[in-house]
Amino acid sequence: MNLDKIEQLKKLDTSMISESIELLPEQIKDVIRDAKKIKIPKNFTENITQIVISGMGGSNLGGGIIKSVMNNKIKIPITITPGYQVPAHVNNKTLYVISSYSGNTEEPLHTFKEAKKKRAKIIAITAKYKKNQLEKLMIKHKIPGLVFEHKQNPSDQPRLGIGYSIFGMISLLSKLGLFTVNKTEIKNTILLLKELNTKFNINSKMAKNTAKKISIKLYKRQPIIIGSEFLMGNLRTLRNQFCETSKNFASYLALPDLNHYAMEGLSHPASNKKNLMFLFFDSSLYHPRIQKRSRLTKQVMRKNQIEFINHQLIGETKLEQAFEMLLLGTWITYYLGMLNNVKPGEVPFVDWFKKQLG
Repeated sequence: MNLDKIEQLKKLDTSMISESIELLPEQIKDVIRDAKKIKIPKNFTENITQIVISGMGGSNLGGGIIKSVMNNKIKIPITITPGYQVPAHVNNKTLYVISSYSGNTEEPLHTFKEAKKKRAKIIAITAKYKKNQLEKLMIKHKIPGLVFEHKQNPSDQPRLGIGYSIFGMISLLSKLGLFTVNKTEIKNTILLLKELNTKFNINSKMAKNTAKKISIKLYKRQPIIIGSEFLMGNLRTLRNQFCETSKNFASYLALPDLNHYAMEGLSHPASNKKNLMFLFFDSSLYHPRIQKRSRLTKQVMRKNQIEFINHQLIGETKLEQAFEMLLLGTWITYYLGMLNNVKPGEVPFVDWFKKQLG
């Protein structure tokens, strides 16, 4: 596979995945526009002590990124609960967010009755589809929230419509007065994404394309993604995208936690030297001790003859760097999927599994 040959990429990319990736900044602009129409009842802003997000797969990734990036702004805890159960701590002071891109994900829909029984303040976020059970639920029970248009995600894959889910949820939570995001910071983030797209997209040649170069190094390896602090949500997101888009198993570790256990596991099995490839996302916005830990961790990698890739993020704010990592990571997983000779838009085992569940 020659990653500079667009016709080769298009033979595998039959679902317009590259177009969806490149439209990330447009997703942000569109959902912010749609969110202006949202009306939240006044009583929803009173006495909220926690936020619980119920969503699966691509529909909970946005919440995870918000939880990490806005950690120093949101003064109440955020819990993400994928699954069928509603936590015991949910009560009438809980903002309960049901998130389903398709509107038909069975797990979060299943939690609605229990959350209502606990008298939680329920809001929802979903995409506009004809057969959308969550939207029907919102209409029937007068649940406030956001039903967004998704024209800027031609692939129709939730993980590639993450611009909608992140800024859709940011818009909902900011309307509730839980935090604010500077309009200039949003504008600068969109401009950065547009600039980076010219460097990472399929028209950018290998010689100057960081995403293509990294994917080549990751080919036939198991990626272990390393990050910290405000990028924790990004680690989960990128892990999911490696698995779904690249059909390549991946995992992640977080600094400083990994320094307390993971380094001792590098020496065995001996195949680690050939199989593993660590991908560090470094930031000048990390705590100084985290930056030092990152440097020392790489020394431990060298001592164990484990290869790693290092990438320094350039955004000026945490929000910019989170979206920078999101965009770069998504392009990396796209190109790795091409190298793996798989169709990045198809998820055959996920589809099979849903059919077997019935």
